[in-house]
Amino acid sequence: MGRVTAPSPVTPVPPADLPGTLGALRAAGHAYRTVKQELRDNLLARMRSGADRFPGIVGYDDTVLPEVERALLAGHDMVLLGERGQGKTRLIRSLVGLLDEWTPVIAGSVLNEHPLHPLTPASRALVAEAGDDLPVAWLHRSMRYGEKLATPDTSVGDLIGDVDPIRIAQGRTLGDPETIHFGLVPRTNRGIFAVNELPDLAERIQVALLNVLEERDIQVRGYQLRLPLDLFLVASANPEDYTNRGRIITPLKDRFGAEVRTHYPVDLDLELALIRQEADLVAEVPEHVLEVLARFARAVRESPSVDPRSGVSARFAIAAAETVAAAALRRAGLLAAAEPAEGVRPEAPVARVGDAVSVTSTLRGKVEFESGEEGREVEVLGHLLRTATAETFRSRLAGLDLSGFTALVDEDAVIETGELVNSAELLRQVGTVPGLAKALDRLGLGDAPTPEQAAAGVEFVLEGLHLTRRLGKDVTDSGRTRYGGRA
Repeated sequence: MGRVTAPSPVTPVPPADLPGTLGALRAAGHAYRTVKQELRDNLLARMRSGADRFPGIVGYDDTVLPEVERALLAGHDMVLLGERGQGKTRLIRSLVGLLDEWTPVIAGSVLNEHPLHPLTPASRALVAEAGDDLPVAWLHRSMRYGEKLATPDTSVGDLIGDVDPIRIAQGRTLGDPETIHFGLVPRTNRGIFAVNELPDLAERIQVALLNVLEERDIQVRGYQLRLPLDLFLVASANPEDYTNRGRIITPLKDRFGAEVRTHYPVDLDLELALIRQEADLVAEVPEHVLEVLARFARAVRESPSVDPRSGVSARFAIAAAETVAAAALRRAGLLAAAEPAEGVRPEAPVARVGDAVSVTSTLRGKVEFESGEEGREVEVLGHLLRTATAETFRSRLAGLDLSGFTALVDEDAVIETGELVNSAELLRQVGTVPGLAKALDRLGLGDAPTPEQAAAGVEFVLEGLHLTRRLGKDVTDSGRTRYGGRA
């Protein structure tokens, strides 16, 4: 077989009715606007129409987004401060949606120069020579975003540019802008440029951004080019980075017009909304299981055993939901192989609360623990997961008569469940239980749940009764869980 290559991203094609020359552009009444004017005008238009200003951003409506909007309206470059996994990069990338969908550029310009506002001497000469016949190209807003993850090995040449020795050898003078191979920042002229984890950028490299932010020009190899760049610059940083891995130099901080603090979801509903939006689930995960995972993530963040300076990313809860869904899919696949094909309904993949146990080992690498907890990571996470399950049980089933479940078992009888116990077997052991329908309804499983959904509800009730000390529990050597007897 030949080598398989990933498909290249599709470049948007501009509409055919857009002006193709400078003369047609002027005749259409097009007016030049800076990037910050575009952002301001388009943000105001969305405010007035009631449209969603930042699609996909959850939990920031009343806190972060108003500050971001004020920065945009004021035309301020900004830095977002927050712990890992708070959606800083997602928020930065969403700003692209506030740019005009299409903007005119001089065809072939490396710096995306506007036909009505050329920057380099070569482009100004080209506009003067061609006049109204100057070819105009159109740039989609998705192509007007540049991003650099700051690393200690980042150079000034990467960000700003460097002299191209080949062009010098061709006879151009050192002060000629045509001798420069421009870096990422000038190549994002008339767009948005983001620097992620700015404190990781060496201080001498941060100095190179001073002129970009204030004077809006660039310096390369000791000589200055008066290229008035049109940029909106935004950076992200972890507050602890000021002292741990590096810092943002004071003159650079001073040049950012706005400093916005981000945060994790402030309440459980927002945590759940974020999981629902971001998790790519390969199986059904009932609402009560998602709630357990959301409470679990919040409990990990608040635990004294976890280093609060590093934070617990929102990706932790998202990955937990995806792991639990994968466990349900694995169960369905293994049960399909173990059961006869004829006359047996195949098990549908529906997650149970018992599937969440697997996340304590697979996701411990996402959490930075305090030094005194070394070797106890899984134990700490397991305790927090049980706490989250008990809290969800009380929240969902408080005040409900569950004596029918406790009456099922006595000192000798047990109900056995586990990763590879199918729903039919679990429901057969339970039979008809007074109060089961009300419990399933409280868990959001509806009036007519499938056997797999009902089994997920039953297992959750049994686990909740155990965690509230109303039912005993034992785990066999084979990994099956037996509920029964006194707690």
